[in-house]
Amino acid sequence: MTGIDSDQATAQEFEPTDLGGGRRHGRVGAPSTPRRAQLERDPGMPVSTWRLRSDSWEYLKFAIKRLAVSGGDFSMIAEDGEVWRSLRSLKTIELYWGGFGQRYVEEITDLLSNGEFDRAHDMITRAVNRLRGTTVPDTGEDDLTEDERAELKDRQDTRPRFEVLIVDETTEGGRDELHTDLLKLRNASDQFIYDYVIVPTADDAVAAALTNPNLLACVIRPGFTDNTREVLSRDLRDSIEFAHTSTKESPTAPMSPLNSVRRVLRLADTLANLRPELDLYLMAGAHIESLAGALTHRFRRVFRREDQFELHLSLLRRIQHLYDTPFFDAIREHARRPAGVFHALPVSRGGSVVGSKWIGDFVDFYGLNLLLAESSATSGELDSLLAPVHTLKKAQLLAARAFGAKRTYFVTNGTSTANKIVHQAVVSPDEVVMVDRNCHKSHHHALMLTGARTAYLEAYPLNDVAFYGAVPLSRIKQLLLDYRAAGRLDEVRMITLTNCTFDGIVYDPFKVMSECLAIKPDLVFLWDEAWFAFARFHPVTRKRTAMVAAETLEETLATDAHAAAYREQQKRLFDPETGAPAPDSVWLEEDLLPPPDATIRVYATQSTHKTLTALRQGSMIHVFDQEFSSGAEEAFHEAYMTHTSTSPNYQILASLDLGRRQVEMEGFALVQKQLDLAMSLSSAIARHPLLKKTFKVLTAADLIPEEYRVTERTMPLRDGLSTMWDAWVRDEFVVDPSRITVEISGTGVDGDTFKHEHLMDRYGIQVNKTSRNTVLFMTNIGTSRSAVAYLIEVLVKLAGKFNDPHELQEQDALTEPAAVMPPLPDFSAFAPDYAAEVPADDPSKQLPDGDLRTAYYAGLRRQNIEHVLPHELRRRVENGKQPVSAGFVTPYPPGFPVLVPGQVITAEVLDFMSALDTREIHGYDARQGYRVILKDVLEN
Repeated sequence: MTGIDSDQATAQEFEPTDLGGGRRHGRVGAPSTPRRAQLERDPGMPVSTWRLRSDSWEYLKFAIKRLAVSGGDFSMIAEDGEVWRSLRSLKTIELYWGGFGQRYVEEITDLLSNGEFDRAHDMITRAVNRLRGTTVPDTGEDDLTEDERAELKDRQDTRPRFEVLIVDETTEGGRDELHTDLLKLRNASDQFIYDYVIVPTADDAVAAALTNPNLLACVIRPGFTDNTREVLSRDLRDSIEFAHTSTKESPTAPMSPLNSVRRVLRLADTLANLRPELDLYLMAGAHIESLAGALTHRFRRVFRREDQFELHLSLLRRIQHLYDTPFFDAIREHARRPAGVFHALPVSRGGSVVGSKWIGDFVDFYGLNLLLAESSATSGELDSLLAPVHTLKKAQLLAARAFGAKRTYFVTNGTSTANKIVHQAVVSPDEVVMVDRNCHKSHHHALMLTGARTAYLEAYPLNDVAFYGAVPLSRIKQLLLDYRAAGRLDEVRMITLTNCTFDGIVYDPFKVMSECLAIKPDLVFLWDEAWFAFARFHPVTRKRTAMVAAETLEETLATDAHAAAYREQQKRLFDPETGAPAPDSVWLEEDLLPPPDATIRVYATQSTHKTLTALRQGSMIHVFDQEFSSGAEEAFHEAYMTHTSTSPNYQILASLDLGRRQVEMEGFALVQKQLDLAMSLSSAIARHPLLKKTFKVLTAADLIPEEYRVTERTMPLRDGLSTMWDAWVRDEFVVDPSRITVEISGTGVDGDTFKHEHLMDRYGIQVNKTSRNTVLFMTNIGTSRSAVAYLIEVLVKLAGKFNDPHELQEQDALTEPAAVMPPLPDFSAFAPDYAAEVPADDPSKQLPDGDLRTAYYAGLRRQNIEHVLPHELRRRVENGKQPVSAGFVTPYPPGFPVLVPGQVITAEVLDFMSALDTREIHGYDARQGYRVILKDVLEN
């Protein structure tokens, strides 16, 4: 979407969603006959509401200024239907935001219709200033109305601000009166300042929750109606329907107009499901005492209408609880307090730095507060990470609430350490762990450390772009059924999967866990969500997080409907006479239901620093384990102490505390912006004539085989939030829209060269991952529109360079032809010495698990190994030998092993490794070659 101040702006470049209706005026610039507003095509999230609102106001400022400068050339409005489209959209959008925006829209419409362009421009400028956070209007205060003066004074208040949604059926005048009365409750001594958004219907309440991220609380007053009277876009209407249908009670069920309690309950469930961070309050009249007992699990408090001041205090108190950062506050207080340091850590309070003649630049660069906050003391308010009882304990409890976990633990050495903690806590030697072979290397190392038997699951390969997708559920179920058939299902302890993958493939954790528990009801799940911490804070992505899936699964198993469905399915899965299970084909075809008494044991590890605000290596472990208190807690604490430093970095811990506060207060806004900007980038590449000639944005059709997709749209978010919602509900795998994989074959260079020589060295564009012919661009909650614009500008320059015949000749002279990338190698097998025993009665039933730890330690003994160069290793393989890897061989990125200890080295592995252009390969020495276990060691 083009910048709005450009003189090249056209109506096509500013095609906002027509969220609202209203009338087209029959005066200047409008059709002579008033008619009902027609809905324009909804471009969806690329112009999401936060941007649509901002861009529409900015466009009006630009357009009306042109009109005023032209001397009142009325024909300009007649030619520019975008002005009227923007006003119609804003008329509805502003209903869902605090302030006087909707009234501004009505007055501006009248002024434009009457040809008063200068006055209209002044009002638009005030609205734009308010949106930008500018406190002094361009036009001065003399022209302001009384309401505008009050709002200007309010906007000059520097206290943190939030908005409260009130659902109340009242007239426009009644809403204004209610708004005025409620604002009188605010006090100058309050720590926060808030405004009200008052809507009359349940649909409007859901629309506000979907579009206004500033909302942090909602007050429901019985008596509202269901259906909005606004003219909404298709996308917003469909999104409201999705929000309603995702609740426990179908919104299509008939309801009496007098059944206000049921209507309140349904709206409360919808809002809680949509935005769990919203605090819900009920303001009722009659029978409040009887309502309180039935509704308190949905509402934080129930008030009578005359208890306005108590409501005010409750709102502020709750926001204070969200705002609280106990450990960061303790660190800050510690830094302010004078102290004498007689412990380790010379850098504490700047002791070894401030007076130094040689490292004074340390404090100049990082600041004195960093040093004042350093301490090796773990007593008092600073607390101990290994045995927290005060500020750190509270900070972790707040994080658990924010992420929907039963418990949360901070980790200061990244998710690599978090993964090792969970593996050690849950798994014992010789228990089987089923794990995605292309998961992060920390899982493979953890399996080696624990002595678990590793059964690798194969993800579907994406050979054209040289990386893997995800593991299909059918393969997971089949392997579980194989273990059951072999009589070894009791040995299977845990399944480990990466959600989402480095390249953005997202599982459906609820479905995976449901069907796996149907085969083994006590299975433990570890979801590596290193790249997915942000997902908790968006209504659509939230549903595919491990913690939400675990909570939903717990609620589902407790219902009578599930118990009845489970009993019916068991009749199909087991022979009623013999009790023998049906053939595997039946189990694979059915959507399996877990038994109501299945145990839900779910762990999620998240790199907070990767996708949310935290210092590097700041991570969290989230726990939703029904057996945690009854037996798992001690093992977890032992594992936690095994891998956690006794000198953790307090700055990392404080940043985790602050990052949690941020996402609870503004996570929805930040994540929505992140997804929106990603769509802007992908759309720009797909539509720009030069860019689409050189680059290709890979879609779901490229990254997910058709058999794992039910929906048809390959970039769902581009069509709108509701289309994305549909895909994320129905498809087995979806693509995280914030991760944009761009195929670069049209440039003639490989991904590594494109990353280093063209993006980073020349333009300072930083990216994490490339493959032979792709580059991965990621937006995050810190990405700005300017950064996206700069990237697009750089890509256009590079596309021009790569399409210039003279540049191509020079490039061809300097660049060797890229090797054809061989297919991605599947995991070959563990060597017989480390593999599972072959069943004597049926060798075909051998299971894939192997002993990583024995092979690993065998490979560390010098006398057991030899180094073999690639050409010699290939000769041995061609002669029928089966050399065995003595260690991990891990190209980085993406960081998963191509070879693990004890694995048979095959020609496919060697072909893949020979074609790799990754500069960093852990476990491989180019001078000496591969480490291989000697044949004599294997034989003995």
